[in-house]
Amino acid sequence: MTAELVRGQNHPVSRSRVEVRVSAGTPLLALASLADEQGRFAGDGVLAHPGAPDLPGVRAPGAVADRHTLALDLDAVPARVHRIGVLLVLPPGGAPRFGSVPAPHVAVAEEAGGPDIAGFTLTGLDAETAVVALELYRRQGAWKVRAVGQGYAAGLEALLTDGGLPAPQASGLASAALGLVPSGDITLAALPTAPAPTVPRGLRAPRDPEPTPRQPTPPPDPIPVAGAPYSGTAGSAPGAGDGADTVVGGPPTIDYAHPRRRRTSTEAPEPAPRAAPAAEPGQPPRPVAGDASGWSMDERLYNQVWGMFEDLARTVAAYRSAVEFADQRLDRELDAALSDPRHRLGGADGAARDVARARHDDLVAQARAVLDRDLAQLVAESEVVEPALPGAYARWDNPVWHGGPATGTPEEGPLALRLGDLSLPERPDLRIPMLMRLPLERGLWIDNGRTGSEAAMTMDTDRLRRAAMDMAVAHVVRVLAVQPAGQLSVHVIDAAGAGAASLAPLVRAGVLAAPPAAGAAGVTRTLAELTRRVDLVQMALRAGAPEDLPPDVDRAEQLLVVHDFPHGFDDRAVTQLRYLADEGPAVGVHLLMVADRDEASAYGPLLDPLWRSLLRLSPVPDSHLADPWVHHCWTFIPDLPPQGSAVLEQTLARVAASRRGGR
Repeated sequence: MTAELVRGQNHPVSRSRVEVRVSAGTPLLALASLADEQGRFAGDGVLAHPGAPDLPGVRAPGAVADRHTLALDLDAVPARVHRIGVLLVLPPGGAPRFGSVPAPHVAVAEEAGGPDIAGFTLTGLDAETAVVALELYRRQGAWKVRAVGQGYAAGLEALLTDGGLPAPQASGLASAALGLVPSGDITLAALPTAPAPTVPRGLRAPRDPEPTPRQPTPPPDPIPVAGAPYSGTAGSAPGAGDGADTVVGGPPTIDYAHPRRRRTSTEAPEPAPRAAPAAEPGQPPRPVAGDASGWSMDERLYNQVWGMFEDLARTVAAYRSAVEFADQRLDRELDAALSDPRHRLGGADGAARDVARARHDDLVAQARAVLDRDLAQLVAESEVVEPALPGAYARWDNPVWHGGPATGTPEEGPLALRLGDLSLPERPDLRIPMLMRLPLERGLWIDNGRTGSEAAMTMDTDRLRRAAMDMAVAHVVRVLAVQPAGQLSVHVIDAAGAGAASLAPLVRAGVLAAPPAAGAAGVTRTLAELTRRVDLVQMALRAGAPEDLPPDVDRAEQLLVVHDFPHGFDDRAVTQLRYLADEGPAVGVHLLMVADRDEASAYGPLLDPLWRSLLRLSPVPDSHLADPWVHHCWTFIPDLPPQGSAVLEQTLARVAASRRGGR
């Protein structure tokens, strides 16, 4: 039976020899690209095209046609290759754009001449002349196919540049792929190439005539733990829709594009945001909420927040660098004034020092003026963006959480989840939302210990532990509220019962998969159930038969909340917890821990990999996070419901009602 995919959807591939079939209503080229885990091309041998159709494990067709077959041997693909893209390109002299021809269809079969296992029709294309139709990618030692459908109005060269190739290399490779394809007695590359058509109605296309190389890929979540080695793993390897194409037709404001943007919706792209009134002459552009590239408004807002975060990091880095330079120059000039005998005669050394300090103060003032200008623009943007955020991204005091249609049951899961806010000391009131991609590729650890945090050291232990558990419950409520009914099951381990007060709203609402597990027996039972689920799902995926799971296996995503670890855990339970943290995210089991690392020190280095794999958060403001660009120490401010607010209870009531209605 053939699975008909939509954009972003994937399907397991259980055999190594695969055939990809392309059918289109117009002659085109079918190419294959090889990329690493981050989706970047590197070196030679990254594109199988008619002039060089064979790469290790890949054979591409050698002519322009309306039907193609690509043969893949996944066992023969080099270990460095994690993604094989199937590219469709309109040749020069052919159809001007994909929007003017019937929608192409690509299908994957697990043997030559065999039945299709998955198909994908590329609908919704318009100005694009090159498109990544689908990709086969490695995940947990197995291969999958994902429907992509990401197009480029500027053609194959823009596609290759977006994949990390330098512009000259991308241009040469694109020319080779297009120019070596004979068509009768003429060469297609010799035909005049019309300029790319104008793209109306805010469709996706490169903004600049000459594409620029993509910036280095950020990590799977934007804030790695400070001091931990940064790895650009895809966690989710960047998904379908990564690209450098941007929305055109919007106002000419700051470009918030970044390498991690993804298409997440299966629907047509939403209209671009309406332009704000023009700014006064000489004034910066007026901010617009959603003024970033993306397939949906949620994605554009996510990308815009990412851009604000990066802008703040870089503008503060420039200011600090300028101040450091001014300080160093002042020190050198003062040393020179003191060491020059002429300055010691007649009091000239004092005048030299005054000149040096005045020069220093002037440099710092200039740097501060630039910083204040940039911060004012970011503050203005924050004031526009914050009220427009959807529930998954919004603070608890945002009206979106307090009634109205926006608080109804969502039809699909969100792109990301707000964990709190981030700020820098140069402008503490400017807070950037800290968003983490969903599903959680990395577990969360809310630290309820007093060591390692100056703010935590000032708090009473009981108050700190209660604040940590309240924070965990708020995250659980948020993630339940922004998921479609029945798509998330929440399990809680509270071995000593110390979190009962914080957990009471969840228990009363009946939204937990089972009552909080208590005692050593409860810990053992819960971990055994989730470990079994991970094992069964892994085996089913490796066998290519996810539909054959036993009927008692919950198909929903699973979230395990562990409170007061390691109370109630023996060595076997600790090993199972580590297994869930390592293997769970790939098969829909995610971890949120509330724990004090010092209390687990009895296990020694056994648990070090566990702590390093989790993203540490603090229930009190604390500077323990670093950005991936300039490594500032950011202050994390947790987002908790306003004091005395009933927003959690109201939200849980809606979640419970939607679950009852969905049964």
